[in-house]
Amino acid sequence: MNSRRKFLKAASSLVTGASLHSVSGSTAYASVKASKRTVFPTQSVPLDGIWEFRLDPDKSGEANNWQSPTNSSSGWRQVSVPHTWQIDQDSSDYFGTGWYRRKLEILSEVEGHSVRLEFAAVFHSATVWVNGIQVGQHFRKGYTAFEFDIAPHVRPGTDNLLVVMVNSDFDENMLPRGHSSDWAHDGGIYRPVTLLISPNVYIERVDIDSAPEPTTKDGILDITVFVRNSSHQDFKGQISCKTVDLSTALTVLDSPRALAVEAPAGKTTSLHLSKLRIANARLWHFDFPNLYSFSVDLDGADSTHQFTTTFGIRSFEVRDGSFWLNGERVRLMGVERMAGSNPDYGMAEPTSWIDHDHDDLKNLNCVFTRVHWPQDKRVLDYCDQHGTLIQTEVPTWGPQTFKGMQSEPDLAIMQNGVEQLQEMIARDRNHPSIFCWGLCNEINGQNPPAYKFANRMYEEAKKLDPNRLRSYASNSLQTNPGNDISKVMSFIEWNEYYETWYPGTPEDLRRNLAEIHQAFPDKPIVISEYGYCACTPDRPEGDARRIEILRDHTRICRETEYVGGLIFFCYNDYRTHIGDKGSGVMKQRIHGVVDLFGARKHSYEVLRLESSPVETLECHGIPSLFTIWLRTRNSVPAYTLNSYKLRGILYGYGDIPLEQQEVALSALKAGEAVSCELRFKEQSAHRVEFDVLRPTGFSAFTGVWTP
Repeated sequence: MNSRRKFLKAASSLVTGASLHSVSGSTAYASVKASKRTVFPTQSVPLDGIWEFRLDPDKSGEANNWQSPTNSSSGWRQVSVPHTWQIDQDSSDYFGTGWYRRKLEILSEVEGHSVRLEFAAVFHSATVWVNGIQVGQHFRKGYTAFEFDIAPHVRPGTDNLLVVMVNSDFDENMLPRGHSSDWAHDGGIYRPVTLLISPNVYIERVDIDSAPEPTTKDGILDITVFVRNSSHQDFKGQISCKTVDLSTALTVLDSPRALAVEAPAGKTTSLHLSKLRIANARLWHFDFPNLYSFSVDLDGADSTHQFTTTFGIRSFEVRDGSFWLNGERVRLMGVERMAGSNPDYGMAEPTSWIDHDHDDLKNLNCVFTRVHWPQDKRVLDYCDQHGTLIQTEVPTWGPQTFKGMQSEPDLAIMQNGVEQLQEMIARDRNHPSIFCWGLCNEINGQNPPAYKFANRMYEEAKKLDPNRLRSYASNSLQTNPGNDISKVMSFIEWNEYYETWYPGTPEDLRRNLAEIHQAFPDKPIVISEYGYCACTPDRPEGDARRIEILRDHTRICRETEYVGGLIFFCYNDYRTHIGDKGSGVMKQRIHGVVDLFGARKHSYEVLRLESSPVETLECHGIPSLFTIWLRTRNSVPAYTLNSYKLRGILYGYGDIPLEQQEVALSALKAGEAVSCELRFKEQSAHRVEFDVLRPTGFSAFTGVWTP
């Protein structure tokens, strides 16, 4: 076979009846070399783009054979996947069933290979057919990835029809349970879809546990390789691996010898590689997001396969009642983002909007955040590459999750939670940005069934990933905090809403913090949410009130030694089916420092300043010689500033930038101060803008001098 011959073509048109119904869109190809010794990575063929779609309000589609290749084109319309029907004004309030379909044209050379269909997420239940044959179902798990082996059902050398039925009904047997979730309940194939082609025996996934060795600063790796044999014959082969520093493209670890592996037919087997060492490892940190690539070659008698994943080396632990990142005590701050809130996209966010929002979070000095549900892989990749610590969590939201339960959690809810946790960790555990697995949010952790649910989730997360922190965001620490399920968690998370959802004053916050610390003196406290929501008639919208609460509550938390982190809620006003403002696609809650479209409110700049590790910047002199005094915070956020720079840009009249100067700053520990000088040649300055720049290039503080 010609080594450049293409064996799969995924075309964006559909088979309808006996004729070919053409639709617009590009054609994607994948190819494989025939040589037995040629390394063959999985071929990923994107299936995003033009599909056909229709709603099914009376749920008659399956009975009417909409999954069949003989179904006519009547009633279908074109949409672009990723897609959610919630952004269409006519169906923004529709929660039910929708159907998608498209054609796959697969060339004959695909025979003898594994062909898998991967969905990054569908909300919330999916049934999938290929050529009218049901190939799999993924029910009641709307934020985790899944895949189906479709090799037995495709017809190589001809057209194939892919059909997906999606259901988004509010469901009492899943998480989020019923109507409990306070975010966009967007139905559809809202994340990317990919066709994966590999040999019949392939590496399914690789789990990497990595940490710096305290005495040598070497990176120690424990790696588990999962090999899937989808063929009908037992497999014997060997694996070899190497690690590359992505910043230099240099190999830093090469396996000295190949290791034997056996995989029975139809089974998945695992191989553990223990205590691999990278000398003088470059550690991952939010200011130094250093990444490595780990690739594994699987070599058999008839095929080879290569799998590659990305990871970072860092430690993030609780010790002496504080957080420690790579051996340094840190106190961190950030803000939570609610995905799916732009009405133009909903949950089907393009990469450009994901990057837009997360660039904005970095500008807000967000280095520490959490989210209410498992995120798009593109979000986690951004956090890995740009430096944001993130807690991603199972969408166990609200005390209504356990409504009607007595002493035990409902078995269906318990199982659904465990399955979502398992799928989240299996896909995402190699991301160095994830510092903690979140288990629940605001469940009333003193309620017996909620308590037992959270404890079971904690134990499952510990078994699956024993080296990562585990916690839940409590709303039940205002009274008797020692009785809360928080006691078993790695650290304490508290959603603090005095002056909003809780009656009281900032002094009640101070008192309550002391009570929580007394109950859990060995654990840092993270304020996992605080802020101002204009969600009830007695709390009218007013950004001035949001600013006041932000400043007052942050100040009180800074006056303690045991608050280890603050996460403001939230970055954006957010779309939600229980919103009290707006209608249709713009039904929302007003809670953010930007609106649905990202327009900044006055509170945006206040949050940026409060979240900065720089406390003050003072400038003295004139452009020919400025002396700048800079002091870092000694409380949240507090960490060492390494390899930061001070940049000054001089603007002339007409606000034209005329000159730029930079000076490197010496390392600054929390609470330290430094002075430096900047000299400009231009004398006619309308203003000079000073920025304290992180090593990642984002500004941590901005100050302006005017004559």
